[in-house]
Amino acid sequence: MAQTVVPLIHVPDVRATVEWYTSIGFKLTRQNEEDGEINWAKLTFGNSEVMFQSGRNPSTEQRREVDLYILTDNVDDLYRRLKDRVQVVIDVYDAFYGMREFIIRDFKGFWITFG
Repeated sequence: MAQTVVPLIHVPDVRATVEWYTSIGFKLTRQNEEDGEINWAKLTFGNSEVMFQSGRNPSTEQRREVDLYILTDNVDDLYRRLKDRVQVVIDVYDAFYGMREFIIRDFKGFWITFG
């Protein structure tokens, strides 16, 4: 029986993606390189995991195919630390389903909600 789901997102530049995500607090736990290029990486944010693999074309779409939703202990504190460093899509709010959350966009257009 599966116990964990770890998203695998295809991106055009894994190295740049890792640099962006680690700049906002993710930790790089594993990576694979071929011919000097990172083609796969696994990152964590607390107990959350996400993997990135090369193979996606850049997109100019307003929103991508996948959103990440990350549970965190202190949304307001995290928002204060990130709001001036990232593109905020929606400021901190209380959702109808009881979560306090905010949404940012990564440098390739993926939405990340912290709740």
